[in-house]
Order: sequence, then C-alpha cells, then structure tokens
Amino acid sequence: MARVYNFSAGPSMLPESVLKKAQADLFDYQGSGQSVMEMSHRSKVYEEIIFGAEKLFRKVYNVPDNYKILFLQGGASTQFSAIPLNLLGKSGKADYVVTGQFATKAYQEAQKYGEIRLVASSKDKTFSYIPELTRADFDQEADYAYICFNNTIFGTKFPYIPDTGDVPLVADISSCMISEPLDISKFGVVYGGAQKNVAPAGLTIAIIREDLLGKSAESTPVMLDWKTQAENDSMYNTPPCWSIYVCKLVLEWIEELGGLEVLAEINRKKAAKLYDFLDSSKLFSNPVRKQDRSIMNVTFVAATDELNAKFVKEAAESGFVNLKGHRSVGGMRASIYNAMPSEGVDKLVEFMKNFEEANS
Repeated sequence: MARVYNFSAGPSMLPESVLKKAQADLFDYQGSGQSVMEMSHRSKVYEEIIFGAEKLFRKVYNVPDNYKILFLQGGASTQFSAIPLNLLGKSGKADYVVTGQFATKAYQEAQKYGEIRLVASSKDKTFSYIPELTRADFDQEADYAYICFNNTIFGTKFPYIPDTGDVPLVADISSCMISEPLDISKFGVVYGGAQKNVAPAGLTIAIIREDLLGKSAESTPVMLDWKTQAENDSMYNTPPCWSIYVCKLVLEWIEELGGLEVLAEINRKKAAKLYDFLDSSKLFSNPVRKQDRSIMNVTFVAATDELNAKFVKEAAESGFVNLKGHRSVGGMRASIYNAMPSEGVDKLVEFMKNFEEANS
C-alpha cells in the first residue's frame, strides 16, 4: 500500500528518510548486534546516541550555553505540574495567558500550587486570536509568566515574544518546536512534546535556563525535579531511548536540508499555499486572525457540518488522512509539520479545489 499524506496533529508523520534509516538500524544498530530498543541506557553505545542528540539539538536550535536541554517523559502535560513545582519558589505567584485548550489546562493545574493570575485570554472569540500584551500587563513580582506559543487545536501562534521584563517567560512550544528559528534567550523555559516535529511519542524536551534550576519545592516528586534530571543527564531512570534515537535522526535530517533557516522557509511556503487558497475560496474559510495564524496547524471549515463530514470522508479515501478537526471545535485541521512534503500541501490544495467545484 502506498503511504498516505498524514495531516495528524500528533503523533505526526516523520521524514521518510528517517523512517528508512531507523528501519535499517532496527535489528542491529551500527554493528552492535542489538537494537536501540534493547540496549542499556548506561552503555557507551547508547551514551553516544543521547549525548549526540543533545549536542545536535543545541546546534540546530541555537540553544545558548547557559541553558540545559532535558530529555524527559510524561508528555508536555506532565510539565503543567512540574513548572509551578520548580519555579514557584519566591513569591508563589505566576501569570498565565490562555490562548487555547492546553494553556487552559496548564493554568488550571498551576492553581493547585500557588497564586495564579489570568493575564489575558482569547476565549471570548473561540481562541481565534492572540492577545496583544506589553510589559505592563505582567506582575513583576511573579515567579514566572506562561504562554502556549503555538496552539495546535485552534491554529494560532504568537506573532511576537511577550516582553515580561525580569519575569522568566515559560512557553509550551510542542507544536512548533524546531520548525523555525527561535530566540531561546528571550525565555526562561521552553518545552514540548516531541511527537509533532521531532520524534515519536514518548519524549518531552525541556530547555531550561540554568539559574532556574534548584528552586523546586520540597514536595516536588524526584522525577519532576529539573535539577535532578539535569544532574543525571536526563538519565535518572531509563529514558525513552528509541524516541531519543529517532530525535537524533530527525536533527541530522534537518542539517542535511541545510539547517533550520532552510526548513523554516519551506514551512512558511507550505503554509502560504494553503492559506492563500483558503482566503480565495468560496466554500472554505479559516477563522484565525491573519497575523496570528500558525504555520504548523491550519484550521478551516466548509459551509455546513454536512460538507465538513463529506470532505473528511472523501479526503481520507483519496489518501489525505487525519484532517478532521479537534472534537472540541469541529471542522478540519491540516497539521503541516516539518515532515510534510511540499507536494502533500500542493495535492491537498488541488483536492480542495476539486471538492469546492463539485459541491458549489
């Protein structure tokens, strides 16, 4: 069977060359006589993988030297608890900006641990825009400020990095990690699940400024203590070995493409093709304010729920799968992450044009 164009929001498709490399290594990794899925994480051969992945991630994403890169487990959602447990050490206060479902969940979870203030929300317009914020909006006594940089479900992305003054900015970047350059130095912490752009499910990557380590509450579970994880090179216990290995392959693939700037230009062009069609379409529309559109997750709807369902069904039959929108919002969503080839977007647009002509 031919491979489909997979527009899943996550787990998402991986580059074909990465899958083939992993397949070749599956039974015997580089003459070691064992699979990465079998080897001890304490072995020298695996240390080369995890330390190599960390080094390459720092290079590809231009992570400053004063930041630790942690390979963690539990998904981004586990960090909803880990963040306040590690950072609410001084004032016990934090500021949250709520721009979608995952920011909402993070905000709700943080309230268990301290005095959490809602700075701004875009819920009033179904999370279809990003609030415009200035330094004056943030409490300078807060231990940190929190945003979700790209909102997978609603297809929005911060078009700017909020100025929080001296307050460390924490950002969930799950659905836009290594999709384009990001000035890490503007943040105290960025983190995300790797299953959208970087690796298979099971790996969470956190980038943490070193001065923010060692501030955890005494009650923090040891597995959620960033300092413990940093001191043990992300191997306090058995890490998600296979996902880290595939992460390394994806990073090598990005380097082979020419680096993150080249990949970012490809991603922007893919998104522009899809948005240009939506903006000219008489059947489909995108609900997001133009300046706040994500280049990773493109949401759209047809004129009726019946047409939405018909589109999703016929698209799947034609090899365009996982286009149904999140159950909380309906409609459609095309997640066009790093591994989605440009031809996949071209063919999707062609299919959408034909569908519009047949249903107008």
